[in-house]
Amino acid sequence: WTEPPSDAFTLTVDPWKAPDGVEYIEITFEEGIPVALNGEEMDGVSLIAKLNQIAGKYGVGRIDMIEDRLVGFKSREVYECPAPVVLLQAKKALEKMTLSKDVIAAKADLELKYAELAYVGYWFSPLREALDAFFNQVQKVVNGVVRVRLYKGQSVVVGLKSPNSLYAKDLATYSAGDAFDHSSAVGFINIWGLPVVTWKQVHDPKNGGCESEVTLSKETVKSQV
Repeated sequence: WTEPPSDAFTLTVDPWKAPDGVEYIEITFEEGIPVALNGEEMDGVSLIAKLNQIAGKYGVGRIDMIEDRLVGFKSREVYECPAPVVLLQAKKALEKMTLSKDVIAAKADLELKYAELAYVGYWFSPLREALDAFFNQVQKVVNGVVRVRLYKGQSVVVGLKSPNSLYAKDLATYSAGDAFDHSSAVGFINIWGLPVVTWKQVHDPKNGGCESEVTLSKETVKSQV
């Protein structure tokens, strides 16, 4: 119920005291690793230190949360991590542009396990090493530049460009110029929805809510075959 006091933070200013204007930054990623800030190449430590200063000036990166501890009880934790918050947000946006849907879904599950291994002290476990192989493979195509807008406690991704982008404008303009044949959607919808339609016909209370029995004649079976 008690709000963290301002003097609890050293890397970030109160958002309401942040500059009134916006600031745009650009982060360059190579195989998922941030390698440059605003076009200037940096090693990881230098980049994080510099981004901490820039994002912290705008009050970005404060986290106030209830955490589940390893031993079973909950605790309130207050963090400030300006650079990691911006970097993770930018990287996830770039991944949405460069990774396939199924890889993104699998990564979402495995990255939670990866974080858990680090949290509980299992960094040197064989599972963590095995997960490294997956992530290293996935990140090979996460290349590009992300533009982020900073303003009073918020960081917003406003621009993306990548040589590995899977986004094709002509497939999803929702206009007459679409390369995608919208008439193909009718057959797809019918087939995709068939399991749900069948389930509803069998179990819908309006249809009696019981299993239906279907009897086919020999002639019908032959014609179906």
